[in-house]
Amino acid sequence: MRIVRKLSTLLLLLGFFSQVSAAYIFIPMDPKQKNHLKAYGITYWVLDHNVEAFWLLNYRGGSFAFPSTKVFEKECITRDVSYEVISDGEFERIKAEIANPEVNQEVMKLEKPPKVAVYTPEFNERGERLQPWDDAVTLALTYAEIPFDKIYDREIIGGMLAKYDWLHLHHEDFTGQYGKFYSGYHNHPWYIENQKRQETLAAELGFSKVSMLKLAVSKRIKEFVGGGGFMFAMCSATDSYDIALCAEGTDICAHFFDGDAADTEPDSKLDFSKSFAFKNFYLEKNPMIYEFSNIDQNPRDRSIAPENDYFTLFDFSAKWDPIPTMLTQNHTRTVKGFMGQTTAFKKSVIKSDVLVLGETKALDEVRYIHGTQGFGTWTFYAGHDPEDYQHQVGDPPTDLNLHPNSPGYRLILNNILFPAAKKKERKT
Repeated sequence: MRIVRKLSTLLLLLGFFSQVSAAYIFIPMDPKQKNHLKAYGITYWVLDHNVEAFWLLNYRGGSFAFPSTKVFEKECITRDVSYEVISDGEFERIKAEIANPEVNQEVMKLEKPPKVAVYTPEFNERGERLQPWDDAVTLALTYAEIPFDKIYDREIIGGMLAKYDWLHLHHEDFTGQYGKFYSGYHNHPWYIENQKRQETLAAELGFSKVSMLKLAVSKRIKEFVGGGGFMFAMCSATDSYDIALCAEGTDICAHFFDGDAADTEPDSKLDFSKSFAFKNFYLEKNPMIYEFSNIDQNPRDRSIAPENDYFTLFDFSAKWDPIPTMLTQNHTRTVKGFMGQTTAFKKSVIKSDVLVLGETKALDEVRYIHGTQGFGTWTFYAGHDPEDYQHQVGDPPTDLNLHPNSPGYRLILNNILFPAAKKKERKT
């Protein structure tokens, strides 16, 4: 029976690959693409079928190509993704054009789809989120039809991160202060329920405080990245993560967060050598203020109208710096800004070895950064939702059917796909 099953599988594979001809499906990613976001999902899907794909960096907006089959064509049509079928000779011509040393383009081979995990809280008995906001990355993954698992503190403490290649963190608070929502929401049922569940989970996992559990989770994530993992964070998961690492051993939580008083001089005890991105920052010690530290460019300091709020992506050498080039692939170099609990990063607190990918120069603020930790990498992207300028607690999720060509969401999907790239030594 086992031999018959193996033969059946082999015949199916032979039938699938017999459709491959000396032609390629070319997925343009310039303004001619009808659905940029689903194009990433198509490419991931091809990789998941054990077929290599190519990412043509800086070529028509960062286009994709892979061997042509009727199955792949049908999927492009089903997902309403623009594509062209080109001959093998035409694809070789494109690669030769890109290979010109005078051209800032590169062909990056994509080999294996990353296993994706999203760090997100548990749901209640009715299947509802415990926190009244959505997650832009979960929305992007779902819309692009890229598979992912949801994990949280229990799974991370239990060692499950080793199963994954890529981890996303979003509107989270790794300091144990429940997002510093106390002033405005401590009487709301969702806040009370969330605090209760967090405290119960911490106790079940052997921690006396939620802040101690979150620190342990932060350190496990750091180990994951150091061992070769890819971590992508947005909104408050960026600065609160680094703050938790730097504040190890110091109580920064007010009494109504953890039952005892906070350290009166925590700033002097922060260890910036432990953080990924930020240095020399100071904490917001008033528990009634909805802000963690001066890492975030506070909205009160941002003298810009929403219609003028844009940030610019940096241009990198595709042949010499393929990773930042992949992370900034887009059909525009100017991306619409958007707010969050953490809206932007102040330049003055960013470490010198951190790579800035996007900034709002007029405000001297940074929106998009990248760096390495051990054998892995991390990327921080400020703001909550690229297509909802000022997302409020309780607002409905963004409908990405209305934004299939979103440049801001493309940056998220760049981060999901780049771990699939064939490892390539940086040129020196």
